[in-house]
Amino acid sequence: MDAQPSQWTSSGLTSISHIAALSCCLGVALGPPCALAQGAGSTLAEIASYAGPDRIANLVAGARKEGAVNVYTSETVEDVGALSQAFEAKYGIKLNLWRGSSEDILQRAVVEARGGRFDADIFETGATAMESLHRERLLQRVDSPAAADLTLEAIQPHHEWIGTRYNIFVAAYNTRLVAGADLPKSYDDLADAKWKGRLGIEADDSDWFGAVVEALGEERGLKLFRDIVARNGVSVRKGHTLLANLVVSGEVPLAVSSYFYKVAQLKGRGAPIDSLSIAPVVARFEGVGVARRAPHPYAAVLFMEFMLTGAQDILAKRDFFPADIRVKPMPAGLSFLDPAKALDQSQKWSKYYRDIVTHPVH
Repeated sequence: MDAQPSQWTSSGLTSISHIAALSCCLGVALGPPCALAQGAGSTLAEIASYAGPDRIANLVAGARKEGAVNVYTSETVEDVGALSQAFEAKYGIKLNLWRGSSEDILQRAVVEARGGRFDADIFETGATAMESLHRERLLQRVDSPAAADLTLEAIQPHHEWIGTRYNIFVAAYNTRLVAGADLPKSYDDLADAKWKGRLGIEADDSDWFGAVVEALGEERGLKLFRDIVARNGVSVRKGHTLLANLVVSGEVPLAVSSYFYKVAQLKGRGAPIDSLSIAPVVARFEGVGVARRAPHPYAAVLFMEFMLTGAQDILAKRDFFPADIRVKPMPAGLSFLDPAKALDQSQKWSKYYRDIVTHPVH
């Protein structure tokens, strides 16, 4: 994701609130689950795993006592603003936002945890960063009934974060500068001399790059991108939103790695931009997870629940592809990034991406 770091948008973080307690009634074996009541001794794990019929009611009651939820997100201002407004209107709970890139969020979370500071309730960012937070043991498993309505690709085996929506990587082009007949039909076409000085790419898309190269065949794919960069050059820009806006302005006639939703948003506003799918078409999930040391545990789990339910319609209306495919069907032919594999191979593909694309070694 490509948000720039910012400060909290509210008056500031609240101190760690009193965590409500679990008051469990005595019951017979195979009887109904005990009700979750607010008190002074319940744990986040108990709150996150509770599956009684009054689950949401208990989350709302506890969250309203806490009064706020602190979210570290890489979503754009306008998109997270729509989600924040809906959440606050529905539950009357303040959303405190800290925005940054996926890399910023991961770095901040790790540094804070090692310093014994736990401000975040929720992390909301790209799949690879979410998987890193899992491996750093900074996330809490949440067993949400809403997960049953999501596509299987959104669910991780450990259940410590869940995909809320997926970004589809597409090429984006300026409709005034690139004629339909000239559009590339494959990545091989980008090596044609007619694209010299006309291509752009996002600076941190090494995981997308790795997926594309593997699909093309590693040896062939690496050679092809070397040829594209050597012959035609590539303008490297940090941030998918920035890159899409440069396509609109004409500074970058064709961006090789763009997010479909951002192109669709700009096109819907009348901008001279459109998207083009070049096989293999790669998709990557954005996810949400509850911080293991969340200072507002009820509000944290409630916000995650909201992202997997009510937020799905909001995301679809803003041109995202939500994880609940009942809300918006999934396009055919997508190749989803495996976040665990992408993380395991991140050093390899980051080096190739740097040496071949962003800072080519000749």
